[in-house]
Amino acid sequence: MSGANDAPRQLIVLGDSGVHGWGDREAGGWCQRLRLRWMNLPSAPVVYPLGIRGDGLERLAARWRSEWCCRGELRRQTPGGLLLSVGLNDTARVGRIDGRPQLDVEAFSFGLGQLLNEMTQEVQVFVLGLTAVDEHVMPFAGCLWYSNSQISATEAVIAEQCREADVPFLSMHREMQEEPDWLTWMEPDGIHLNADGHRWLDQRLGQWALLQEWAGLAALNTSTPIST
Repeated sequence: MSGANDAPRQLIVLGDSGVHGWGDREAGGWCQRLRLRWMNLPSAPVVYPLGIRGDGLERLAARWRSEWCCRGELRRQTPGGLLLSVGLNDTARVGRIDGRPQLDVEAFSFGLGQLLNEMTQEVQVFVLGLTAVDEHVMPFAGCLWYSNSQISATEAVIAEQCREADVPFLSMHREMQEEPDWLTWMEPDGIHLNADGHRWLDQRLGQWALLQEWAGLAALNTSTPIST
């Protein structure tokens, strides 16, 4: 007989417009690409993409538990995995190129540390790094200035907090800029990925050995693994 123990694992993906898939008119974004790929594998986890455009760390911290608790599918069960992709919106400087960021690096680091401490008591957490931006087309929306230096500093504290919390982390910022065509992966606004960018990010996820192992798919992955 089948029972609760036979239910598939669930992975909730929390974040901003990147998780939502903004910019990918071909396949709905990297998270949707992941969801559809895993749907074709009978033993793969169920993926819940829960991205909200404009979300930063503070808004995500306020909603994560209610999002996680209500997606257990079966009684007394909750998703066993949580993939976190947040921080890019927090790096934007408001009003001018040298204005104050939405959330400075020290405050972001402290808040993320608290959030990871809460999450890891309940669920296996995975964290993505931040994608690069095209600074030449700033400001975004006429008032928000994104810079790769601020993004790099923020990703560094994400990596540090993940090390302290023993949470798997997949870096993105430097790796993306090392790709020769990365600027062609951007939407005209300079901050959102287009379909090519979402495809690249999805490919990195598909090679992330720690996520594949958690999902029970490591044996199916023939690509060079990313285990950071």
